[in-house]
Amino acid sequence: MAAIPVPASTVLLLRDGAEGLEVLMITRHAASGFAAGALAFPGGKLDPEDERLAPASLAGPPPGAFRVAAVRETYEETGLLLARRPGSASLLAHDDVAALPSAGFADLVAEAGLELALDLLVPYAHWITPVDSPKRFDTHFFLAPVPEGQRPIADERETHGLSWVRPAEILAEAEAGRASLVFATRMNLRRLAESASVADALEAARARPVATVCPEIVKRPDGTYFCIPEAAGYGGSEFPAAGIPRAWSGKS
Repeated sequence: MAAIPVPASTVLLLRDGAEGLEVLMITRHAASGFAAGALAFPGGKLDPEDERLAPASLAGPPPGAFRVAAVRETYEETGLLLARRPGSASLLAHDDVAALPSAGFADLVAEAGLELALDLLVPYAHWITPVDSPKRFDTHFFLAPVPEGQRPIADERETHGLSWVRPAEILAEAEAGRASLVFATRMNLRRLAESASVADALEAARARPVATVCPEIVKRPDGTYFCIPEAAGYGGSEFPAAGIPRAWSGKS
């Protein structure tokens, strides 16, 4: 019987670098129970409190809890917080985030009187782990501009190391065997590499319908392939699986 996918969220935080679009990536600890040593985007599974923090007026899809989880996981793994003071158009500054109370995320939001900037999250992709995987995730990917003035800090528990990378460059590193990228990460970096700036990437994401992708693993005489719907918009339907880790999204 196939494992039931765990709901999860992932965020591609973007900035305009000196040589073009950059995305923030983390490195999972080598001892991590999931995607050990791989470069990934901040993210993880939904928490029961995420549903409570989601405004009833927030239109989907995906449901608001996925957006809350995206903000929470980003904060927990990188220290970056997409949040405002009520009535303010500006996100919190770095010093404001550093001064927040040490508490669970829901309590922190309540105690500090914060408003989560869920409007900044742009739906980007929806991937479900292949049915033959022992651990599966149903993951919604979002794009968001990095909060201006805030600085990321690795949590040093499940992740270590934070780096701003150009999508095309890190893909080249992976092809050369110098970086570990799971399949969904590779594919979403490949799509992101088509944009020259944050504005371009956000505009393209808003204009593109999100198609659900659940890769099928197909073995043929010439090798193993990941098969996905052509309509998903990743520039093809079959991709060689050689050298690509099978675990690919979410967090244990």
